Amino acid sequence: MSEPQTDPDLILDFASVTLTRGGKTLVGPVDWQVELDERWVIIGPNGAGKTSLLRMAGALEHPTSGSAFVLGERLGRTDIRDLTTRIGLVSSALAARIPDHEIVSDLVVSAGYSVLGRWREEYDRFDRDRAADVLESMGAEHLADRRFGTLSEGERKRVLIARGLMTDPELLLLDEPAAGLDLGGREELVDRLGALAADPEAPAMVLITHHVEEVPPGFTNAMLLSEGHVTAQGPLATTLTAENLTTTFRQSIALANDDGRYFARRARQAGGHRRAQ
Repeated sequence: MSEPQTDPDLILDFASVTLTRGGKTLVGPVDWQVELDERWVIIGPNGAGKTSLLRMAGALEHPTSGSAFVLGERLGRTDIRDLTTRIGLVSSALAARIPDHEIVSDLVVSAGYSVLGRWREEYDRFDRDRAADVLESMGAEHLADRRFGTLSEGERKRVLIARGLMTDPELLLLDEPAAGLDLGGREELVDRLGALAADPEAPAMVLITHHVEEVPPGFTNAMLLSEGHVTAQGPLATTLTAENLTTTFRQSIALANDDGRYFARRARQAGGHRRAQ
């Protein structure tokens, strides 16, 4: 039976959450709260537990211990099928399941049934209009009649985000959306996500990345993970710092901010050279 969450403004409410597999703790313990209007970025090296945490946020994994509320429902005590329809998820795992022959408009509209591609579902004009609108919001309306296998990597990412938005979700989860993109593709995607983050009607957002350069303008909060543990979390401006990145990546990192965009590099520490600030 569902357990109501006490604060309706909390999209995610994790308390002492851990996820363990084969005797190994993949992530946790984590205390984490995400509110309606927040846009979070989760940063950390490979194997830090980012995707494991995101899968719990997407109700795809149940925590081994602790309590995890997602959209007011406690994982383990609610119908996951109903819950996942309220969450938009964009990941490379989803992309790998899409046949090359899939028509883009069908791929987007079929999100309403949580399926890939058309089968025997019936879609009305509202569904079709919604699919066209979300494709347009990602600058992908011209791709509606294309086959997924003919798209560039950047075009695929924008189409997948449009699919994630199709059901008007309350939470949008983005697992390394800029992975594999060239510089131009990355910058276009970051710009689109920045515009989405600035939209007051957009859902709460959580984005995973390894690179601070991929943090869109308008994101509000950050969590840094290392070996399954939270090294820092809170407002973006005070959490995404050279000191915290140095702790997280276990090497000296210098960080710069240029008009709301972040840039990082390894700090030079030899005598006379700059150190992380």
